[in-house]
Order: sequence, then C-alpha cells, then structure tokens
Amino acid sequence: MKKIVYLTVILSFCFLVSCREDEVVYYSDSTPVSPPAVEGNIRGFYLLNEGNMGMNRATLDYFDYTTGVYTRDIYSERNPTIVKELGDVGNDIKIYGSKAYAVINCSHYIEVFDVKTTKHIKGIPVPNCRYMAFHEGKAYISSYAGPVAIDPNAEVGFVAEIDTTTLELTRKVTVGYQPEEMVVNNGKLYVANSGGYRVPNYDNTVSVVDLKTFTEIKKIEVGINLLRMQINKQGDIFVSSRGDYYHTPSNLFVIDSKTDMVTDTLNIPVSEMCMMGDSLYFYSVEWSYLTNSNSITYGILDTKNKKKITDKFITDGTEKQIMIPYGLSVNPETKEIFVCDAQNYVVTGYIYCFTPDGKLKWKTTAGNIPGHFAFVYK
Repeated sequence: MKKIVYLTVILSFCFLVSCREDEVVYYSDSTPVSPPAVEGNIRGFYLLNEGNMGMNRATLDYFDYTTGVYTRDIYSERNPTIVKELGDVGNDIKIYGSKAYAVINCSHYIEVFDVKTTKHIKGIPVPNCRYMAFHEGKAYISSYAGPVAIDPNAEVGFVAEIDTTTLELTRKVTVGYQPEEMVVNNGKLYVANSGGYRVPNYDNTVSVVDLKTFTEIKKIEVGINLLRMQINKQGDIFVSSRGDYYHTPSNLFVIDSKTDMVTDTLNIPVSEMCMMGDSLYFYSVEWSYLTNSNSITYGILDTKNKKKITDKFITDGTEKQIMIPYGLSVNPETKEIFVCDAQNYVVTGYIYCFTPDGKLKWKTTAGNIPGHFAFVYK
C-alpha cells in the first residue's frame, strides 16, 4: 500500500510540474521563518547546497530579510531550461558586483547568475574547481586540475584567473597539489594546498602568487592537508589543517603576510571558520579512523591575541540537535550566526539561525548537504 501511495504522489507531482512538451519546471518551496526586516543594507543571502556526489543534487536556496521567507531550490524554478540544474557538488559561492558565482566541483564549471533575478548568465568550464576569491575585477578559482579520484600520482593543481567583465579565462598559474581556499593581501594571492588525492603523501604548503606577474613566488610550509583560509585586519592569515585522521590532528596556523612566515600554531581543530571583525568563529568535525568517530567542537578566537574567547558560540544547548555542522556564516550587520546541519549527508539538511549571544532564533529545512553562504546587499 505504501508503494502505491508513493507512486501516486510522484505521478501527481510530475503532472503538476510538467510544462511545454518535454520541459519540466521544478517549483521552489517557501517557509516564513522570521518577521520582515526593513533596516540594514543586507537584503538576504543565498545558500548553496552541495548535494551528494554523483547525484546532480546541488541546489540553491534564498533567504529574504525583507519578507522573512526562506525559499528552497530557487535556481531550478528561475532556470527551467538548464539541463540538470546546477549539477554535481556545489562547493563554493561568492558574489562580486551584480553577479553571483557558484563553484560546481564535479561538474567542472563555474555557474554565473544574476544576483537579483537568479537567472543564468554563463557557465565557465574549470576542471575539478574548488574555491574562489576576488580582487580588482578578477576572479580566482582553485583547481585540482585532474580527475576526481584518489591517486598517489595526482597532478599538481592550478589557479585560474577570470575577468569578471568578459567572463573569460585570462591567466593560469601552477600552485601545489589539490589547492583549496585562498585569500588576497598586498598584491599577493595565498593558496592552501591539501594534497588530499595523494594520501598519505599530503601537501603541506601555502603557495604565494604575485598577482601582477601571476607567478608563484614562494611556498610556505605550514601543515598537512590544508583547507580553510581567513585573514584579519592586521594581515594575519589563519589557515586550517585537516591532519591525517590518524595520529596528526586537525590544527590552526597563523601566517604573517608581511613576512610570509608561520608565526603561531594554535592547537585548535578547525573544519570551518568565519571572520567577523577581530573574532574568528569556527567549528570542528574531526574524524578519527582510530576510533571511527567524530569529535565536534565550536568556538570563537580573538585574532589579535590569538586566544580563544569561548569554547562555544551556541549557548542554549541547540548544538545537541546538530548532527554534523557543515556550514557557518555570520551576518556582518546583525551578527546573527548561521550554522548548517548535513545530518547523515543523505537526507535533507537544516539551517539554524542564532542571535549574536547564541540563542536559537529560527530553524528550517534546506537542501542536501547545505554548506555555503553569500550575502546579498540592497
């Protein structure tokens, strides 16, 4: 009986969304989550859901402060003719000017769409693309270069430069193995190299690229399996290491961008982090193959004195509901804290909104593996 009911629901849904011969429109789903807010310069934010690898399940959600409504899968509805919608594994999203850029890792391209309308503008092919950074009209995309596969002989990665006006690739520079996040400071691009495909022979360097000549001018030895990067107002670069999941734990390092040298090893595990003023919000989901379990922690770091302010930024016990924290952002105006929950990576995830003092404000369902935020300004 359950199978018959399920089939009936699916057939009814397909009938409702069918449109113009073979074309199908997948309608978005909206939920009011908070009272409308008219003050401030931030209109809302996009949330990119990664989706399980190989399933073409990357989706885009949108929260509108002016209405207090959270909308799921807005991209599919706004772009009904795009085959397979966003594609396979949404890895990063950034806004620069009037355009938004979504990095679709396993579909090997950057989706460019209009910030206001969510309408597709262009797809830019970049193999095994990972993360983005912007500077003076240019977009920088880190790329693993080779196929998506563990390989002790995996090729060295590169960073592609794209002109944000023409949306054409202009230059490329070779960096380290399997490069991840990047930051820009004083005319230099800093790239965290992971070497994740070459396990157990991880990379342990940060590449320093001169943006004028677009050449790698230095490699800074930091820690193995690097991932996240954030920079504070003093020019200190915070870079996280995932470790080897056995005997080398996750860690957080500090690079002085004036000297391009490592100045601090903070002995703090970090999976994701967000810089807000002088405070670095972070959480860690540290997997151990020795115990076959995760160790989950949260905290805030004072980046001026390199000391932890607190061991938690959720103060009402809601963190006990979060199975796997997988995305983190802080509203730069309201200081609201947003945390995503990937749950078991298969079912629908959640997004939580907390007040600046860590109390739950609202919660709603997102997509599959929600993880990446981009704020939209009025």
